[in-house]
Amino acid sequence: MSKRQDYQLAIIIPVYNEAQSLPEFHHQLIAVIDKLSNETRIYYINDGSDDDTALILSDLANRDDRIQVLTLSRNFGHQAALTCGLDHALGDVIISMDGDGQNPPELIPEMLKLYQSGYDIVVGQRLEDKTQPFFKTFTSKLFYKLINLIGNLDIPPNAADFRLLSRQVVDSLKSLPEYHRFLRGMVSWVGFKSVILPYTPQERIGGETKYTFKKMLKLAEDAIFSFSLVPLRIGLAIGGLFYLLAIIEVIYVLSFWLTGNQPKLEPGWSSLMFMLLIVGGTLTTVISFLGIYIGYIFQEVKRRPPYIVKDTHIDE
Repeated sequence: MSKRQDYQLAIIIPVYNEAQSLPEFHHQLIAVIDKLSNETRIYYINDGSDDDTALILSDLANRDDRIQVLTLSRNFGHQAALTCGLDHALGDVIISMDGDGQNPPELIPEMLKLYQSGYDIVVGQRLEDKTQPFFKTFTSKLFYKLINLIGNLDIPPNAADFRLLSRQVVDSLKSLPEYHRFLRGMVSWVGFKSVILPYTPQERIGGETKYTFKKMLKLAEDAIFSFSLVPLRIGLAIGGLFYLLAIIEVIYVLSFWLTGNQPKLEPGWSSLMFMLLIVGGTLTTVISFLGIYIGYIFQEVKRRPPYIVKDTHIDE
């Protein structure tokens, strides 16, 4: 039997304070997994939860040998928890999904069919939710257009971390030891044959979203500064523009001297202050860009891991 038919499946589920939704989500997931003929393991990554998530996961693991639990020493973030799952998951096919019920487990068989037909990456794409606020929809579209443009990537709009990866893709991702993780960009960057699987996100089973506006901004920052040097090139372009304006100003002033109209030259305090503020603001912006890149380099060269595992419940 070919590898695309006879394979081991691993499912990675990062969770953070999902005690309200976890039992029902697990029930829905198991209902789908039990119908599969392939050997399957479920890896729950407890990302430093401080509610009853750990107790629920321990109970689930004690009752089902297919469930593996890795507990991180603190809340390292969604991308770090996903990375932990990719590092520890065994299997030929790895599927990552959220544990809040918004990623429908019923799509797993469809993902596996696409894998069997030859795709190494199956990306779940959320269909546009008309009930979402306009600001969130607009900024999401703007972000994906921007990161694809400046990062030379091909991330589908509304792409989720609900995806299937072949073992070869996972091994390629594990060879990228970056501290600042933006897995959607990294998956696009490594290449391989991929396909998009649209789906309608379900309502959260319980609890609240953990992706606050601040965390979304941090994810966008990691995406931009990890995959693009465009901010530095923007600073260079603005600097060139000011050099051009300076040359034009010199020519303008010389024209008064050459035509004998020096008395008409009146010093303009407001225009001078305007230029000083513009130049000062530009320099501050460029230096800030440089500082962020240097900060990223500083964090990378320290070689700190993106996560630390405190406890494991894994059957080898």
